[in-house]
Parts: sequence; structure tokens; C-alpha cells
Amino acid sequence: MKRTTLSLIAAAAVLAAVTGAAAMTAPAPEAAAPAAAPPAARLPVERAGLLCPAPSTSEVAETTYTSYTPPARNAAGRPQDGQGGEGGGAGGKNAAEAVLKPAAKAALPGEDAAEKPAKKPKEPKVPATVTKPGTPVAAEANGGAVPALTGAANGALAPGWTVQQTTVVPAGGARGLLGLTCSAPDSDFWFPAASTAKERQDYVHLTNPDDSGAVADIELYGPDGTLKTEVTEGIPVPAHSTVPVLLSTLTGDPAQQDLTVHVTTRSGRVGAALGAADDKLGSDWLPAAADPAGTVLLPGIPADATSVRLVAFAPGDDDADLKVQLVTPTGTIVPASADSVHVKSGMTTGVDLAGLTRGEPGSLLLTPADPKKPTPVVAAVKVVRGKSGEKQEVAFIPGTGAIEGRATVADNRDKGTTLAVSAPAEGAQVRITASAGAEGGTPVTKNVTVKAGTTVSMDAPVPDGVKGPYALTVERLSGGPVYAARTLELPQDGVPMFTVQTFTDDRSSVRVPRARQDLTVLDD
Repeated sequence: MKRTTLSLIAAAAVLAAVTGAAAMTAPAPEAAAPAAAPPAARLPVERAGLLCPAPSTSEVAETTYTSYTPPARNAAGRPQDGQGGEGGGAGGKNAAEAVLKPAAKAALPGEDAAEKPAKKPKEPKVPATVTKPGTPVAAEANGGAVPALTGAANGALAPGWTVQQTTVVPAGGARGLLGLTCSAPDSDFWFPAASTAKERQDYVHLTNPDDSGAVADIELYGPDGTLKTEVTEGIPVPAHSTVPVLLSTLTGDPAQQDLTVHVTTRSGRVGAALGAADDKLGSDWLPAAADPAGTVLLPGIPADATSVRLVAFAPGDDDADLKVQLVTPTGTIVPASADSVHVKSGMTTGVDLAGLTRGEPGSLLLTPADPKKPTPVVAAVKVVRGKSGEKQEVAFIPGTGAIEGRATVADNRDKGTTLAVSAPAEGAQVRITASAGAEGGTPVTKNVTVKAGTTVSMDAPVPDGVKGPYALTVERLSGGPVYAARTLELPQDGVPMFTVQTFTDDRSSVRVPRARQDLTVLDD
């Protein structure tokens, strides 16, 4: 046989062998394409952090802290048993805890802390540890030397952990009822409705919970745009410390009635809150508004509000034309005082909404005049109750996000607590739970249906046999977006002291991707 013929036969044999081996080792048709990844699981968070600013500088201030973690629910919707300080979450036995600790007060840029030695503040009696979900812990701290607090919760106490700081100042320039839900650290905060007016003393409190320092920037925007600030290199906030910054010291520009404050960090993260004191109207906290959005809802405007002033800001490049509506218990109406607001880009706009409520509680709804061209804005309202003169009191309500799952406000009292729940777009059903009191009581639960385009305003449910402050939890069960706010009234000497806290979704669970084995990565 010729060499050429032998070579062809050998080549054919080798080719057949290779082809057979490939057929034997090739993956099955169904395994050739990777299987679809399983859906991400939603699991409880294992750690949460909160920061509470120094409550007051008044020597007659009386502050109550209420710390609370809502219980998880089983498939039947009932609170799960067996949650508590042992097990449950990361860390195993005895890992679950929720602890608050004082933060040091740091010097402002240009100050020398060594030249002004401060008196050592008296250690506040803060609620150190929540022992189990479903039971609030409360403590009092009086006087003007109470420090800012930083805190962390882990294990079974982390999902939904919240702390409410409530301060009564019965007299003086900062008199009033000041309420604040302590916030999580972040790097971006918006505060519309701030002011540097002569009668106002507005402080931004920056608190750093971390082991490394942070640097924060504060930008001010008035009716004519950006105000020139004196601090250009940022404000250092040392580790585990707090820095209060008086807004009027940041700029040499003329006093502004309406300001929007933007706090960002160059490095690290901080908690930020704005304390506003008015010589005539009293004082309260202005919490950060929700992130800029085309539609903004500001829930819980009291029925007897004597003055409501809307302050809005458009941070983008476009002006915003907003339709103004009030979502009431009977439906959504257009206020006679203002049916629309034009907000110029980069400028703060303030509008008095005279006679807004007309004796009905409600929630202010801002929507784009042209739904096809929404322009993101941030907004807040300054609400005044009471007759003229020293018998008035002020509170602030920022735009807030919808409750996607669950939200809690921790400090409520058996008298003077009102709850407002709004469903501006679609009807919804919510579950409202009043926890046991810090000193005793039995939780109660109530399901409420909120019709589309309405606000349900009611006296908050009260736990049976309640003793001490208790928590209110709102859960969306079905339907469209819902928004909620709690009003607490503690009148004193004819002054209708009040504060309003919005409910912010507690983000008590996160999506965790499911891992699967994929040997195809070894084919290379």
C-alpha cells in the first residue's frame, strides 16, 4: 500500500477518535447553557446604626429616649415568639444587643478646644440595651449638658431598630416640644425650610459614629441661589464625636428667611439633623427630607394649623412646576391659597399656604404640572399652631418616602398622640400595632383601609394597661404607596406644644443573592 494511502487512513482514525472523545465528554444539551440563577432571598439585616444629636443647651430641658425593635411576624402575621437577647441573627448566643453611647463634642474649625475647657457632661441615663423585640426601653436625661449619642444594634434586635428623642423645654428662647427619630449615618442630606433670619437660631448637628474621621461640606441655597460660605475646606468631624454648626456663621450674605441646606461628606459618613429655634414660635428639629423626587408627599398636617409655609428646592438643571394638593380624609383638593408653585433651578422657593387645612387634617402632595416631565425637588413645611404671641408653637414636616414594608415611631403617649396615614394614588390596607409600654401593657393591633386619594387621621391605638411610652408600627399589607406621620401633643401653660415625626421605611431586610455551583468556569 502506498505511503499516501496509509497516511490518509491514519488521519481518518485519529479524527474519529477525537470526535468520539468529544461526544463522550460534551455536556448534555440541558447543561450546555447555564441554568437561570435562583431569585435573591430577602433576609433580615444583621446590624443597624443610629445617631442622636445633643438634645438641647437649656438647663431646664427634659429629654426622654425610647429605644425599640419591632418583632418579626410569622406566615400568619402574628409576632414570632422566642426572639430576644440570645441567638437570632449574627453572632449566636447573647449576640443580640442595641446600645447607645455618648459622643464627644468636637471643636469647630478655628476654635481651640484647649482654650475653652468644657465641664465634663453628666452621663445621661440613656436606654442602654433593648432586651427583646416588641418591648420598648425608655430613660430620661435632663439639663443642657446631655451629649449626642451613637448606637448600634445587631442580631435579632437590628431589623427595624429605632430610637426616638423627645425633649420638653418649658421656658426660654428655645422653649417647645422637640421630637426627632434618630437617624442612620449617611453621606448626603437635604434640609429645606432652614433659615438665617434674625429671629432664628438654626444649627446643623454633625455626628460621626466611626473609628476614622469624616469631613463634611455644608452648602446653603437661598431665593437667589447659592450663598457664599466662609468654610471652604470642609468641616472635620473627628471619630466618635459631634460638631454643632450655627448656619448664620457660615455666610456673610444677608439673612434669609428661607434656606435649603445640603450636607455632604468628602470622606467618611455622618449623621445630620437640623435644630431650629424661633424667638417667637418656639423650637423643634427639622429632619432631613427624602431624596429629590418628582412627586413629594408631606404627611400629617394638623387640622388646627394656623400657619403653613412650604419651602421647596430644585437641585437639578431644570425649573420645577409643581401642582399643589391637599390629601384630606374626604379626598384630594386644591388649596385656594396656592394651586401651583414654580421652583427655579438652584433656588429656594417659600410660599405661605394661608387657610390650608380649613379645619381638616391632611397631607400636602406636590406633583409635576406635566407628568411627562417630572423635575426632582426636595421640600418641607413649617407648621404653626396656637394663637398669636407667646401661645404659639412650631414644628417641621419634611417630604418623606413611602412605606414599602414597615416603619416605626418609638415614643408615643396614651394621650395626645394622633396618627395620619395617606394613600395619594391607590387605595391601601395597613396594619397598625401599638406595642407594650416601656413599663407595662399589652400590645394591640388594628387593620385600617385607606381609600385612594385620602388621608386617614385618627387617635393612635393605645396598648391595654399601658405604662410609659410605647411604639407605633405601620405595615403596608396591600395596595398602593402609603405615607404616615405621628403628631405628639404635650400642651403646657396654654402653649399647644407639639411635634410631628414622619414614618420612614425601616429597611429591616435586604436582598441577598443565592449562590449556586457552576463548574463551567473550570472549562478553560
